[in-house]
Amino acid sequence: MAAVYDLAYEAKDYPREAAMLRWIIAAKKRSSGNTLLDVACGTGKHMAELQRDFAVQGLDLSTALLAVAQRRLLDVTFHLGDMSAFNLGAQFDVVTCLFSAIGHVETVEKLNATLRCFSSHARPGGVVIVEPWFTPEQYHPGAVHRLFIDKPDIKFARMNLSEVQGALSIMALHHLVGTPSGIQHFVERLEMGLFTHQEYLDAFTNASLDVTFDSEGLIGRGLYVGVKKAKGAKA
Repeated sequence: MAAVYDLAYEAKDYPREAAMLRWIIAAKKRSSGNTLLDVACGTGKHMAELQRDFAVQGLDLSTALLAVAQRRLLDVTFHLGDMSAFNLGAQFDVVTCLFSAIGHVETVEKLNATLRCFSSHARPGGVVIVEPWFTPEQYHPGAVHRLFIDKPDIKFARMNLSEVQGALSIMALHHLVGTPSGIQHFVERLEMGLFTHQEYLDAFTNASLDVTFDSEGLIGRGLYVGVKKAKGAKA
């Protein structure tokens, strides 16, 4: 998937999203620095836009995606790690987790562990920004989705059926990639936690983050923004 990730999401407007993030950070951040950690950074395209204003670092669980990101941003530090249990021994003014990657933690217990981990890596007055996956009410099982890309040197098709098992959304993404060297088919299975709005709010609050919610967010999925409380501040 790493080899075709950027192709699959070439229509995503990273410059516009980065501009929105800059505005949110300027409005909410109370710490004085400009360091930013992008958790579940993928191929680094948000970071490529944000590095003009922030000293960026990235973290992801996929070595293949990190390799693409490192080629894109040669001078940036990247870390291999699980978003629910990493320790970089540093704090940042901004911690982001975008494009619904938070859903990969799957359970409420790990959601809370993840927000505590984010908070521990945020400076007092710093911000933690999380773009959520769909809530149980927003996700519609039985829907068929497709994506087609037609370029002279590559043809790309992706189809999946939305399913639900308990509190998880299940998607088996069937990819068909055609190039002059051949045609390849592979399946990527995604299991994402369907967390409620209240479960997100509780996870932020339990992590000593003063949270607000923008129902529109960057792409219509909403955005949670938490400000790290100063030591000794009351909950």
